[in-house]
Amino acid sequence: MLNFEIARKRMVQEQIVNRGITNPRIIDAFLKIPRHLFVQEAMAAQAYSDGPLPIGEKQTISQPYMVAYMTDLLNLSGNEQLLEVGTGSGYQTAILATLVKRVSTIERIRSLAMQARKVLDSLHLLNVNIKIGDGTLGWPEEGPFDAILVTAGAPAVPETVAAQLAPGGRLIIPVGDESNQTIIRIIKEKDGTLTRETGIGCRFVPLIGQQGWQING
Repeated sequence: MLNFEIARKRMVQEQIVNRGITNPRIIDAFLKIPRHLFVQEAMAAQAYSDGPLPIGEKQTISQPYMVAYMTDLLNLSGNEQLLEVGTGSGYQTAILATLVKRVSTIERIRSLAMQARKVLDSLHLLNVNIKIGDGTLGWPEEGPFDAILVTAGAPAVPETVAAQLAPGGRLIIPVGDESNQTIIRIIKEKDGTLTRETGIGCRFVPLIGQQGWQING
């Protein structure tokens, strides 16, 4: 039987640390959160492999390195109010919940949101609020946000989401076509202007919603 703790330590060293993620808080979060709880039981043995895995509903749990890379780009201090667009399995949510004050996360597929809530509760991650709805519209009642992470590929940065950034806030989002995207970081300066930086290439499931891709598109 696979020793999940050993597999998790190996994943962190080989896939995350060896690829340049050195923030000790992020490393500790990945060592702490049991990734195998966020995949279907039949796929638990693959949970620490170097790639995404299906979680049902045509959605995936992201590659561990990609989760770490995007988390690292947020430059989290620990006091942030954070918005996540695309709860999915809840794994990225769990990592973030160990690193910030509060996570507000939106998932459009009810069954995924309910399963994520169940696992997050089992890990006593009580600083997470989950909403079922259109993530491309953000969550203005919970904002403004010090950090926003979008975990699906968008055709463009949703203006409504970007508008919910607090001054000094950071937004990380994959932008491109439905097959290939590039990680974009947007920083809202103190005067309200937005600066844009380009990161690595990636491939995420499409961001569905009013300001994303249409379901029949």
